[in-house]
Amino acid sequence: MDKDYFNVIYKHYVRPHLEFCVQVWNPYLQKDINVIERVQRHATKLVPCIRSYSYEDRLKLLGLTTLYDRRIRGDLIEAYKIVKDFEGVAKDDFFQMRSNISRITRGHHLRFFKPIFHKGLNCRRHALSQRVINHWNSLPADVVNSEITNTFKNRIDTM
Repeated sequence: MDKDYFNVIYKHYVRPHLEFCVQVWNPYLQKDINVIERVQRHATKLVPCIRSYSYEDRLKLLGLTTLYDRRIRGDLIEAYKIVKDFEGVAKDDFFQMRSNISRITRGHHLRFFKPIFHKGLNCRRHALSQRVINHWNSLPADVVNSEITNTFKNRIDTM
């Protein structure tokens, strides 16, 4: 199997199963992340000409990223759609916006406030509305201010 055939087969038949509803069930325990990543690690070894390379090199040669990076990308895209009201849900139900916009000297004007969780009250700690905050707040303004979703996707892919 050569690299081009692998990419077509993998991206159309395997990866969608690994990423299905990932914004809802996103694994946060390292053991669960390793199990899912192992599927991609094993699949990349099916290409005979790159089997002996390291996992990271196989990903580069195939033009793929880790599934962890794909989950972060998916979270950012979903947050963008919610903030821009493309999903039809109230952004206030998911995110608290920073109130002191005039005091922000770095970053963009759509920064999220991150609440502090106490040990006994961590039931939402791994929800989309919480895990995406640091990644979203670190995005440059030109990425966040994209007018359409495809522009946003292209800009985060080139970062």
